[in-house]
Amino acid sequence: MSGIFKVIQSWFTQFILVMKSSDIMDLLDIIIVAFIIYKLVQIVRQTRAKQIIYGVLIIVGAWAVSSWLDMIALHSMLNIVIGQGVIALAVIFQPEIRSALELVSRTNISLLGKKAKSADFTAIESSIEAVSRACQSFQSTRTGAIIVFEHKTRLGDIIKTGTVIDADTTTELLGNVFYPKTPLHDGAAIIRDGRLYAAGCILPLTQNNNLKKELGTRHRAAIGMSENSDAVVVVVSEETGIISVAMNGKLQRDFNVVTLRELLSRELLSDFADDDDRSIIGRIKTIGGNKNDSNK
Repeated sequence: MSGIFKVIQSWFTQFILVMKSSDIMDLLDIIIVAFIIYKLVQIVRQTRAKQIIYGVLIIVGAWAVSSWLDMIALHSMLNIVIGQGVIALAVIFQPEIRSALELVSRTNISLLGKKAKSADFTAIESSIEAVSRACQSFQSTRTGAIIVFEHKTRLGDIIKTGTVIDADTTTELLGNVFYPKTPLHDGAAIIRDGRLYAAGCILPLTQNNNLKKELGTRHRAAIGMSENSDAVVVVVSEETGIISVAMNGKLQRDFNVVTLRELLSRELLSDFADDDDRSIIGRIKTIGGNKNDSNK
């Protein structure tokens, strides 16, 4: 253990020497690199790639230990794995790399590290109200619908499968989109930054085989979308008229217009909760016990 402490002490001493000999540009360079690493960690945490990252860290740790203990055979094998693994990681993380590039192109970043809020509070609040009222109408007419609220994870690949609309979200427009026998009614609608951005989109189905048999394709697509992103997905059953919401791979059911509005407000408006003139979040009541987790 004393050897490890000596290594840490040596690193700390080198760090102090570097700091003493650094000028303002060197410090700025370090801050920028640290900020980039912080943002990359944020992106990875929003996807399922973090499980792969854990595996990579284990391999790198085994490589370091094998080198320290002079385990020649294991170290040589891990050298080959790591050498070829760079190409494999580029293939495995292709969706995350694309999402990161999309995020960079769409996100304004200030020097203080605060992400600019591209979405307008009023637009999101208005879209929540429109979706809640539309779902109430769909429930009464037994009209099937699936509406995806894009959150922090961008859904560019999903949007490409549908038709871009990019219009204000209104109850009437949603009624037209999901009216039976129209070209877009079978797909999902995507709400981005409070606007009805696309419709007729195809969502990935969940691979969970333990769901209840009465859950149809819409519900399985909603769960699958919530498993692959942080989106909030609202579903109205065509058979029963039940309103459900999928988040983080879980499906909650039996919503009405009031409880749906409360849940969407809590999940989608939380980024604005710190604003003094937007204290609506603090007034949102906890949803009652009329919803059951259908995955249990």
